[in-house]
Amino acid sequence: MPTLFEKIIAGDIPATVLHRDSRVIAFLDIRPAAPVHILIVPNKPIPTANDIADEDESLIGHMFIVARDLARQQGIAESGYRLIVNCNADGGQEVYHLHLHLLGGRPLGPMVSRIST
Repeated sequence: MPTLFEKIIAGDIPATVLHRDSRVIAFLDIRPAAPVHILIVPNKPIPTANDIADEDESLIGHMFIVARDLARQQGIAESGYRLIVNCNADGGQEVYHLHLHLLGGRPLGPMVSRIST
């Protein structure tokens, strides 16, 4: 069964695409958590970060280069942004197709709540 992201990559589901090349697609998140919330998704279906293979090293690096370029294009590179990859249920992953969240456009605060000691 294709994932939501595979359907977007195939053009079966519409998305606001900001970047597309032979390795990745980047589009606006439909439930943004920040003024800028872009998903960078490899065209190759990789379910989780645990499933990244050694031969995917260049692809994963390319995702970060695309994120950097999009941050510049969106005008958030200088003020700062956050890149997030969630893995499995406890990590907050909702779609089991690896993706990189690019968030910015406002102060994002602490990444997670600290454990009280």
